[in-house]
Amino acid sequence: MRRADRLFQLVQILRRSRLVTARRIAEQLEISERTVYRDIRDLTLSGVPIRGEAGVGYALAHGFDVPPLMFTEEEIEALVFGVRVVQGYADPALARAADSVLAKVQMVLPDGLRDRTLSRSLLVPAMYLCKPAPNLGALREAIRSRKCVSFAYSDAAGNETRRTVRPLAVAFWGKVWSLASWCEKRKDFRGFRLDRMREVALGPVFVEEEDKSLDAFILHVTREVGSRGAVPAGK
Repeated sequence: MRRADRLFQLVQILRRSRLVTARRIAEQLEISERTVYRDIRDLTLSGVPIRGEAGVGYALAHGFDVPPLMFTEEEIEALVFGVRVVQGYADPALARAADSVLAKVQMVLPDGLRDRTLSRSLLVPAMYLCKPAPNLGALREAIRSRKCVSFAYSDAAGNETRRTVRPLAVAFWGKVWSLASWCEKRKDFRGFRLDRMREVALGPVFVEEEDKSLDAFILHVTREVGSRGAVPAGK
């Protein structure tokens, strides 16, 4: 957990309790009591009105609340634009998640800024220069769970092969989606276009290895770009 997230969670624990001990906070956040004491001190120095002391317990002063979430107008436009891109070009599950994110943000914005989330000044027409990727949801799941993926594939020349890969990331190139992966057949990094993949199936969990990781893939592609002058979207 990032420190900023931990401090936020600590404040939420204090808000829910009249008096809570450092031990209980440490157990809920899965950190040491020493870290709790340090975080309490830092929050107090930053102006959060925490009452109490070590060995007794802590509580927030009555009436204190976390300041409301706030965005600038440009930040809201960036958020709305991103949501509309996802709605137009990602899989249905990710589009629904984007809708949910925007709805949650709308709930905490003041009226004046909430109206900006409804603006149509930034449009993303779904002209489908890129065909919807039917396998995107399955590949996202495979990446999250570190599961191998097997599929049938047709390359640019129409040659048919079957591949089993370790999926590392998916990339959107404006017209096509591609999968960055470690190919078990070629024993090397490969990129595959999602629109040429068929019969996608998730396989067993793989153990991540440093030389077959996304960082290693990016280094591999960077070297290829240096020698060829182009980034491959998938063959």
